[in-house]
Amino acid sequence: MRYIDLPEHGGPEVMQLAEREKPQPASGEVLIKVVAAGINRPDIVQRMGFYPPPPGASPIMGLEVAGEIVAVGDGVERWKEGDTVCALANGGGYAEYVAVPASQCLPVPKGLSLVEAAALPETFFTVWSNVFDRAGLKAGEILLVHGGSSGIGTTAIQLAHNFGARVFATAGSAEKCAACEALGAEKAINYKNDDYVEVVREATGGHGADVILDMVGGDYIDRNIQLAAKDGRIVNIAYLQGASVQVNMLPVMLKRLTLTGSTLRPQSAQVKAAIAGALESKVWPLIDEGKIRPQIAATFPLENVADAHRLMESSGHIGKIVLTL
Repeated sequence: MRYIDLPEHGGPEVMQLAEREKPQPASGEVLIKVVAAGINRPDIVQRMGFYPPPPGASPIMGLEVAGEIVAVGDGVERWKEGDTVCALANGGGYAEYVAVPASQCLPVPKGLSLVEAAALPETFFTVWSNVFDRAGLKAGEILLVHGGSSGIGTTAIQLAHNFGARVFATAGSAEKCAACEALGAEKAINYKNDDYVEVVREATGGHGADVILDMVGGDYIDRNIQLAAKDGRIVNIAYLQGASVQVNMLPVMLKRLTLTGSTLRPQSAQVKAAIAGALESKVWPLIDEGKIRPQIAATFPLENVADAHRLMESSGHIGKIVLTL
């Protein structure tokens, strides 16, 4: 099979199209013939050498795919050869074939192409587990999403809006802010021009944000603490601007804040299966009804993966970038 090899760590140019034997599904796994694979920020970090695959995972990049099941391992009951699915992979997505746990597969929602379906798993698993499971966002609460025009951001805005929250977002251009508001954000703040702490405080009558989803870090860490409402929850899923800062922690105590965060890839198959079940029962019907839709910024053929990574690193896109095979 063709796949993207990573013979060394570095810039996009280190990735190479190569050939190897296709994997075989182990017990509890299915083998997917990949039609499309989503690109995510962890792929960039892995390519640079800072996010090694967990023990037992494929060293090949790629954490989400869509395609056709062509083989099933022992013990798999739900899926059969010929089924089309999207799946959260533990690695191996940048390839013509990938073996994934059957419990991490989901049906392709009605009306979505396989390219669109490939853009679902990583971001929807991440947003659901962090915003709804860890932070416990409820209808009527206020959510602030940093990086609102990213794949994570566009997913979080749509999910929170459809579940009855008031949503605010930050983004870096007028075009990106407009996209956030079109997806359901009450107000998107251009962080280059305005102070999001002041804007959200004013818009909420001084209440602040009940939940903040942050992948920026850096000086946002202290500002998020300032903005958080009483009993607020701040969830970090990345630290693009750095994780080491000096912070006044007194408001954490005085406002009874919860600071938390997570990464998805190292979590157990049982945890991922539980997230998949929640998504299928609570979110997939909304996608079927057309109320939520993945935002596709661009597609690239597998052999042009370096260009796809360059676009991701430029942050010039809105939504998801997808490889096609």
